Order: sequence, then C-alpha cells, then structure tokens
Amino acid sequence: MKIELPEEDFKYITENSRECDKETAFVLTPQNEKYLQSARENSAHSVINIKDVAKLFGVDKIKIVGITGTNGKTTTASAIYSFLLDLGYKAAMQGTRGFFMNDETIEGKSLTTPSVLNTYRHIYQAVCAGCDFFIMEVSSHAIAQKRVEGLNFELKILTNITQDHLDFHKTIGEYIATKNSFFQDDGRKLINKDEPKASFSIKNTFTYGIENPSTYRLIAYSLNSATSGIIQHFKDVVPFTSALHGFFNLYNLMAAVSATHLLTGKKLEDVAAVVDNFAGVSGRMEQVSEVPNVIVDFAHTPDGIQQVLNALKEKELLVVFGAGGDRDRSKRPLMGRVAASLAKKLYITSDNPRNEDPQDIVNDILAGIEDKAIVNVELNRKKAIEMALSDQRDNEVVVILGKGDETYQIIYDEKFPFDDREVVRELLKIK
Repeated sequence: MKIELPEEDFKYITENSRECDKETAFVLTPQNEKYLQSARENSAHSVINIKDVAKLFGVDKIKIVGITGTNGKTTTASAIYSFLLDLGYKAAMQGTRGFFMNDETIEGKSLTTPSVLNTYRHIYQAVCAGCDFFIMEVSSHAIAQKRVEGLNFELKILTNITQDHLDFHKTIGEYIATKNSFFQDDGRKLINKDEPKASFSIKNTFTYGIENPSTYRLIAYSLNSATSGIIQHFKDVVPFTSALHGFFNLYNLMAAVSATHLLTGKKLEDVAAVVDNFAGVSGRMEQVSEVPNVIVDFAHTPDGIQQVLNALKEKELLVVFGAGGDRDRSKRPLMGRVAASLAKKLYITSDNPRNEDPQDIVNDILAGIEDKAIVNVELNRKKAIEMALSDQRDNEVVVILGKGDETYQIIYDEKFPFDDREVVRELLKIK
C-alpha cells in the first residue's frame, strides 16, 4: 500500500519493496529489513527508518492511548472512545473491530494492531479530522514485532495477562514478558492492580482494581439487572451505572473510567455520568434472543470462557464452542475443562479450523473434560447451534462462544460467510 505525501521530496512512501520506484520511498521496519535490497533494485527514491516517519504523519499532534492485555482490550478501548465523545472531545479508535473516528466507521475489521505505517496513516487521518485522542489496541504480536515503533503514548493501559497466542510466543513466560515489556518506560501507565503477573516501571504509574488498594478502586458494586458500582479516587467517591453484564466488565469499566479521568482532567463525577451511555460492543455478551435466551460472545481463551460463564452462573448453561486452528494447542484442553465445570451441557464444534482437521481440534478440547456425558460433538457449527437450541428448556441459556461478531468462518485459506448471531436469528425465525 502506497501512501501519498505530496509535500515531501518523494511523492509516496511504502513498506512493500515491490511498490518502490523513483517517486516512492521505502520505509524500513523490523518486518521488512530483508527486502531492503529488493527496494533498491526497484529504484526506491530513498530509504527511511520507521522512527523518522512519525513526524511526517503528525504523530506528535495527538494524544495516543495504547491498551494491551489478553482479554478486555476491545471493550476497554470502545468504552474510552465512547466516554471521550460523550464528554465533547473528538476521538479516533483503531482495533479488532476496525477504525473509527468521531462516531463514524472509517474502515472495517483488520488486525488488532496493523502495520506501523497503517497506524501512522490512521493517526494522520485523525489529526486531519481534528481529533484530540487516538485510542488503539496493542496486541502481543505487535509489541514483539515492534509494530508500535516511534509512537509516543500519552497513556498505556494493561487489562490482564492470561494464556493466549502460545503458537507465536512458545511459552507462557515469553508471552508474559512480552506484555510487560510495553510498560518498562517512564511514560504514564494505568495498570490493573489485581493482575499478579504485571511487571512495570513504577514511575508515572497509576492503578485500578477491586481487590487491592489502588489509585482508582471499586469499593462497592452490584451485578443484578444492571451493573452499578462506586469508585474511590483519593477523597472522591463516585457512583456509576452501566448496561454491561459480568464481573469481568467491572474491570473494563474501571480501566476506561480511570483512563478517561487521567486523560481529560475532568471531574470524576463527570466521567462517571457518561458511563451508562456506553451500550457495550457487538459480539461481546450480546443477547441475540431474549426468549429463548441466547448469548453470543468472543471468548476464545480459558480465562475468557471462565469470565463469561461465571457472569451467567446463576443460570443453567448450554455452551457451544470450539477452538481456532493453527493456533495455541495447549489452551484447548484448558478451555474444555473450564467450560465443563460451569455448563450443564457442551456442544463442541468447529471455530475457524484453518488448515487443521476439525476433529483433531475437538479431540484436544475433549482431553480436558472428565465427564463426557455432558458433551455433544458436532463439527458442523450451524448444526451444533441448532442442536443446542433444540435441547434448550425454559430457564436455560444457550451461550455461543469463540467468534462474537465475526461474519465468516476460516476453512483452509478461505473465508466463508458465517455469523453466529445470524444463524441463531435464522433458526429461531427472528426478523
């Protein structure tokens, strides 16, 4: 992808050596160093280090907020974005769901954290649109691959650290170290004080939590029909209410409220007043049908599944889930064990199998389940959902996990249309 910068000596810049020519400069990153010679052979106008590109995109003219963690990045980023807009600021958000500016969708879904140059392009668009803040999700892959190189973060946020992406990081220790490496500088940080695996430079660090003393602490909460809580920040004691469900969302809301307070300097009560306007994120604890009760969620890690099912533990749960292919195999039996401990029945099926045999993936999940009597295996995801809906009784809840608001299923290298929510609506004949 070429980006036009007409005010420079060159007309375009690119990360792709094959796109280079006499008008196009090659941006050198840790990912494309091996293609430097190719760029020169294609007559690149010049070679620019990625760190020197930042100033060309106005990166220093906007406040950048980076959020990392195994779970909660998308909801926390979306909540901060919502709060800032409601408080009268202009803001942009980049992440798993796409790129948004000032309450408009600019681009659809992509990588959680795109390439550095793509992030710079989004920042440039945000600066041109007059945005005060740029909120971005930061994946562990992006940290390891230096895809946040050259960005000066106004605030870095840690949600939590549990197991994920061990297909890439190889060991849980490496994964934890990668996450924590994001917080070793002296810039402003906001850390979940209840996360025991967090390690960070204490300079300019603020914390939030429920169980442990922290800069922002939730001192009381209720998880009945709606969520409510009371936040203490030094002498300020402020209540809030929210439409979000689940104990885990209290952490996401605490992170978002704390971050917005730090970023804006507004009164804490003013920030708390806009919390209830945030309706949540599509595909995260999304109730597709009220009667019968059907919920779809993106949870695809052992901890994510536990958090979602715990939020519904007062109900009898029929849980449909699988695991992604070509990804961390070690988490699959753990997912099975967690789901079996909290569900009445399990319907194990395909997720995005990619290049793996779906039955092999299911077998990995089954290895963590002792009581196979509660398990139904159906590799066809639509049929598995249909089976759960058919078995459902009055007070039971069907919970469909793993894909959230994804609108496709990846089999080998192809994407086929598939949306858990639309499948439910079709089967239940909901318009």
